[in-house]
Order: sequence, then C-alpha cells, then structure tokens
Amino acid sequence: MDTRVLLVDDDEVIRKLIESILTKQGFSVTLAEDGPVALTALASARFDILLLDVMMPGMDGFTVCRQVRANPATRHIPVVMLTALDSVENKVKGFEVGADDYIAKPCDALELVARMNALLRRMEGPPEASLDSEPARTIAVFSLRGGSGVTTISVNLAAGLAQLWGMHVALVDMVAVAGQSALFLNQSLRNTWADLCKIPTDEIDPDVVLSAMLAHQSRVQTLASPPRLEQGDLLSGEKTNKVLDHLSASYPYVVLDMPHNLSESSLAALDHSDVILHIVQPEIVSLRAASLALDTFEAIHYTDKKIYTILNWTFPRQGLALKDIERLIKTRIDLVLPYAADEFIPALNLGNPPVLQNPESPLGAIFEDMAMSLSKDEHRAKQSPQPTPAWKRVTERSRKRKQAQAG
Repeated sequence: MDTRVLLVDDDEVIRKLIESILTKQGFSVTLAEDGPVALTALASARFDILLLDVMMPGMDGFTVCRQVRANPATRHIPVVMLTALDSVENKVKGFEVGADDYIAKPCDALELVARMNALLRRMEGPPEASLDSEPARTIAVFSLRGGSGVTTISVNLAAGLAQLWGMHVALVDMVAVAGQSALFLNQSLRNTWADLCKIPTDEIDPDVVLSAMLAHQSRVQTLASPPRLEQGDLLSGEKTNKVLDHLSASYPYVVLDMPHNLSESSLAALDHSDVILHIVQPEIVSLRAASLALDTFEAIHYTDKKIYTILNWTFPRQGLALKDIERLIKTRIDLVLPYAADEFIPALNLGNPPVLQNPESPLGAIFEDMAMSLSKDEHRAKQSPQPTPAWKRVTERSRKRKQAQAG
C-alpha cells in the first residue's frame, strides 16, 4: 500500500516541487494550501505522514499541529515541519506543539525522503516485549541538587544500553514539570505522562502505556514529562507504580530520569528501582544535598539496592578534591565524569547525545562502558551470536585494559 502524504504549504510552486519529488519516490501525495483545508482533509481521509509549512496566512503550522495532536483521530500521525524559520526558538516551539521533525527550507530532496522514511519506521508500532523471562533492570538517576547532569546521564545511559544490546530501552522522565528527556533526543511531545494521568489507574494496561512511549531510532523509547505545569500535579505514586510495573514487564531495561525531590511519585519510582546512580558535583551545596539523600536512603532501608555515587564535573576547575568529597559524604566515588561542556552543549542543542553522536570519543566510551557495567549479569555473561558494534567496542576496550594491567 502506498504511503499517503498530506502536504500543506501556501506556496503553489513549493507544493508542486515537493509533490513531484515524493511521487517519484512512490508516495501518494495530497495537497492542501492552508491549515483549514488540511484539517478538512485529515477529517475525511487516512494519511500516514503530514508535511506542514509553518508560515501560512490565517492559521500557521504551529496551530495546525496543535489541533492535529488534540484530536484523538489524528494525534498518531507523524508531523514534519518544513519552514524557513530555522531558529532554535521555532524548533523548540515545533516540538512543543507535537512536531516529530523540523526541516529548514530549502531542503535537499534526498534528505527529506530519508528523514520521512526514518520517521515512518520509528512509528511502525510499540516495541516488542522483552525477550527476557525476568523483569527489567530499573536504573534511577538521582540527585537532590539541580544542575547536576541527571538528564544528560539518563539519556546517554539509556541510549548506551540500547546500542549495546540491540534492544528497546525505556527512558522515563519522572520530572513532573518541564522535564527535558525527550528534547535531549530531539523528540516531539506528541505523547507524555499527561496522557496516562487522564486515565483512571485501574484502566492503565500495557497497551495504553506502550502507546504513550515516544520512539527514537536508537531504540530508546521515551515516556516524556507533561508539557504543561498543571498536568504534573496529576502524577501520583499509585499511577507511577502501575506504569512502571507495565514497563518492567515490556522492556529489558528501564532508566528513570529523576526529579530533584522526594515527592510521592519520586519515592515510588525509587522504590521500584534496582540500581540508583546518585549524582554529586564537586561543590559544598551539592555535597550537603548528597549527604541528606544518602541518609534518607538509609532511613527508608534501601540496603537491597545497588547505590553507586557518580561525581560529575559540571564546571572546569576549582572543585573540591576527591578525597575531601568522599570524606564529607562518607562514601566512595564509583565513577568520575570529566568536564565536557564542549561535547555536551552542542549535543544537547542538536538532540544527539555523545554516546550516539560520537561513541568512539572518550566521553562516548565512558557511557558505553557504564552501560555494560550496569547491564544484567545474564547479558554480560554471554556473547550474543550477533554482537552489536557497541558491544565490540566495549569488549575491545576491556581486553586492552586487562592486557595493560597484566603487562
């Protein structure tokens, strides 16, 4: 069956040009000259993808996209925005209203088709159920101190696990207000926690949860933070437990991007975790927050969980010495992440984390090795018959380290 495309643009020349390109590639194209005509077409026919100009008279593309996402009958349709407004602000606005991709005009024909095909592959359906007989390993990344890099670490860890084992990995944004996990992967907020919060807890089943996940080409599947402030108030501990139970049964790994608090939903997520990555920074305020968090973990008897402390150098110099940090928080630092703003900031702006953008770099290697060390024992114990490139890189680095230690 032909892939049905609805192309919306007020410029007749551009409509005809793109129609010609897509028709030659086997797409079935319907044209609309403005937003109202597009919405009428969507109400009367099925489309597989929507190409949407932003700068149109009367109803702009952002408004059209917002209405598409608000309608249960059309909210699933992938939306690509084609626009001359090539700025970070407009790109962010496009994702906030639910666009799946954002391409600046004039665009290369081959790039347009490639990105459309990639988006259509990502939208083929929910991930396969976990091939493991055991539930997921759930890893919470947590800090009571803001600005510690929790989301950066969560996203890179989830992507590292997905690339390492060639499996779908769930990335769950537990930040009830203004979470950023999806934007770190350039994902539209087409579905979020807000969709699940509208449903009574006893009606949430695996299909409902999987339908809320955002697909990414890396095999990471994201449950995004609600887009509006008031929607975060609906996230309860009971609902968190129900959703995480279903995710644990559907994925081999679940990574939780935790908020900087110990709210009801936050504690429910921490209770659900097998491993907690506790992130600290080399400054006194962060260490005070870290001590409080560790005392809380002890008070609520998290002795059955593996808790690793990671020191993230979020500024270039003048941080406290490692020995002083360990003395102040009374625990050992398990891993040090180097200061790497030159790699992290461009990756954030492009929605392409270092472990995906440049996995052979020192920073990419750190996240790949972290993913291996946090993997299930049964995965690390045996070699896959078809090892991934990430697995080969991690194994080769491990071999060289052992060789260097022996020699």
